[in-house]
Amino acid sequence: MRRRGGELHLVRLDDSARERAEELAEALLDLARDHVGRTRGELEEAMAQLEVTPGEQRIADGLRKLIDDRCTFDVPGGAEPEELRRALFERAAAARRAVPADGRFDRDAILDEVARARGLDGPALERLLYSDLRASHVLKAIDPIPARALALGYDLAQAQAVLLRAVKVVVDVECGSPGAARALFRKLKFLRLLHTISPSPKGGHRITIDGPLSLFEAVTRYGLQLALALPAFTACDRWALEADLRWGKERQRLTFRLDGEREARPEPARLPDEIAALLESFRALGTPWEPEADAAILELPGVGLCVPDLAFVHRETGECVFLEVLGYWSREAVWRRVELVEHGLPHKILFAVSERLRVSEAALPSDGELPGALIVYKGTLSARAVAERIERLSRR
Repeated sequence: MRRRGGELHLVRLDDSARERAEELAEALLDLARDHVGRTRGELEEAMAQLEVTPGEQRIADGLRKLIDDRCTFDVPGGAEPEELRRALFERAAAARRAVPADGRFDRDAILDEVARARGLDGPALERLLYSDLRASHVLKAIDPIPARALALGYDLAQAQAVLLRAVKVVVDVECGSPGAARALFRKLKFLRLLHTISPSPKGGHRITIDGPLSLFEAVTRYGLQLALALPAFTACDRWALEADLRWGKERQRLTFRLDGEREARPEPARLPDEIAALLESFRALGTPWEPEADAAILELPGVGLCVPDLAFVHRETGECVFLEVLGYWSREAVWRRVELVEHGLPHKILFAVSERLRVSEAALPSDGELPGALIVYKGTLSARAVAERIERLSRR
């Protein structure tokens, strides 16, 4: 990364560095594949032995991190390591005190004694003693990826690290189809990012996301979620990102910009857990309303838009009522939805709002004349309560 004036610039790999990065990626991937079934510590030691020049060290470190993200490690099962250590050390201490002045402490005998008491042998006990430590985790599998793709991911990983220091991120996106746009918006919801979507002056959509440094808590976890959104933007036909940063120990105000065209295939869109659970529970009710996950993008020109999570279609009449869940969003986001309905959104829609947002259902009452309503819920959203509100909306 380089600072120029008030901007932070991504230093991309040039052709020569990218070629070398592919070579390093291939070597590191070979080591990872060869160490399946062995410990993380053994893998890290083997990777550290790979010869790189001082100028290549940062690239090698970045590639190792990308490989580690694709690895699945497992903690050996069995007794609790802390309890095993305590039992072994107490027995060893007692045995040492009992050894005569001219005697010899038999380590292996103590190890076998403690192991037999737990139905183990000595070598198995030794493996379990420190299995709770990171270096002792066993590599079970690695997601396959070509070395070239891993090297291409290096620049993206640098940009993801920058976003951990963002106060606000604005992304203009153009998607080739409504389905691609829905997949992107669903990804943002799945990651539980605080965001707004509006028409972009450049065409397409503008997404404004609260950065991790705008929050008072859960900054690290939220920052990682924001970083995971970046690959979703690279799957758009065109995208341009601008982030407001607080960089370094001095929290210097910097701007970071990045843009591009489609580099990756869109990932299959996943429903947030609470939406998937609601979908399953609602279908079990046996109502005449059929829930569908591929809801439309609803827009009121000049006012705004919203992206429902589900659409409920009546099997006989074909009438449609939408649902958007605002469980983790802000009160401001709820008032924007209320404004959208009050200004004439021509669709029947139910907004489910968590009670922690402190918004009353009276803001959009179920017995009103407008085509929208609020349902405030605590904990888990009730499928039966949703079905009841949908019926009320359908009668307007």
